[in-house]
Parts: sequence; C-alpha cells; structure tokens
Amino acid sequence: MRYYGQKNSVLSGEWSDGNSSEERSESMGKRQPSPKRFTPDASHVTACVFRTPWGWMGVSETTKGIDAVVLPKFSRQAVLTELGFPSAELLAGETSPRLREAQAQLTDYLAGTRRSFDLSLDLSRGTSFQRKVWQTLRRVSYGQLRSYQWVAARVGGRQYARAVGNAVGANPMPIVIPCHRIVAQDASLGGFSGGLPTKRKLLTLEGTLAELRSGRSQPALLMSNSAAIANPLR
Repeated sequence: MRYYGQKNSVLSGEWSDGNSSEERSESMGKRQPSPKRFTPDASHVTACVFRTPWGWMGVSETTKGIDAVVLPKFSRQAVLTELGFPSAELLAGETSPRLREAQAQLTDYLAGTRRSFDLSLDLSRGTSFQRKVWQTLRRVSYGQLRSYQWVAARVGGRQYARAVGNAVGANPMPIVIPCHRIVAQDASLGGFSGGLPTKRKLLTLEGTLAELRSGRSQPALLMSNSAAIANPLR
C-alpha cells in the first residue's frame, strides 16, 4: 500500500515508553524516548504499510532514503497514525522500489532469514550528535550486544551515556538501525521505544536474550576500547 503526504519529525517532543513500573526499573532509571510521530516535512515522498509475521509495520522515505520504520503493531491504522497519516488518501500505483525493498528485508528479518540490511537511509532529521550515535549503532552486528557506555565511548566519552540513551531512544528506524542491541551495562535490558516485550522478542530472535540473562555477555558490554568492535559476544 502506498501513501502520499508529509510526516512528522522524529525529534519532536518527549515521550513515555508505555512500559510497566517493573519494566521501567530495568531501564537504568532514566527517561526513555517514546513512540514517535512525525511532523510535516516537504522532503517526504511516500510511505507503505504492510503485514509481517509479527504484525503490521510501516516504512517511509524521503528523496534521500528510508527515514522511518514503525515497529510491528496490531492494526494498520495504528501504523498509519504513527507515520502521521491518520486519514491519508490511498493512491493507486506501485510502491517505490526502495520501499518495496525495505518491506522485503524487514519481513525476511522477522522471519529469521536475514541478519543485515542493505538500504539507503536518510538520517538528516537527527542532530549531529544523534546521527553519530545512530551510525555507531549500525556497527553492532546481529548476535551482538553492547551497552550505552560502549556507544558513549565512541561518540565522545562515557560522560555522554545519558545523552546517548536519549539519542538511542529517538532512533527513527528501529531494527534497521539496531537500537534493540543496546542494553544496560549491568546486563539488564535498558529501554526500548517499542516496549520491552518487543525488545525481548527481537533479542530472542537473534539468540542473545538467553546469553544476556546468563551473564555471559557482560564482559563484552563493559569493553570500551576498540577491541570491543572486533570481538563479538558470540
């Protein structure tokens, strides 16, 4: 399905993650970013909403590349609302090749047949610092986990861990930019804009949740030098 219109900035506003008090206790005691809605922007081109094995998802693009991914939801309307198209007009015609490819890659990932993404991305809505964090997240491969402090060490220093947490939560393309692979330094889950149940499900898919719970991943999470990049958890 193809939608035409304009959508919201992923950076506007603050949010609540919708998690229970128990889940919040796992999130390092810090404010976590909330589900994002998008504000109008002239560079927006198209969006598509599609069904996956996990529920309805959405992807949007600008002329520069994919700029938003909506995590699986129970209804198509919920995805449209998050994309900023609550009453969008459905257009006839083909979805763009880039959106079709994003849809195919996300569907394959959730089906367990894909481990990486090869998509053109548009990160221009982020600040310079956010873009640096998002690019760092892309270096964390399938089957790996890293901590907020690990990310902070690569974008300016461990003193930026809280700012990193905010930037991770503002990630506009979860899964494609794998913020679900970032966990707390004590090997608890941390936060996630899609909610901790979804984060657990994604880590289970990648085979890292059991490892996290067993404590086997903690040494790698604590690594802060360049060796951490070269040494996966598995």
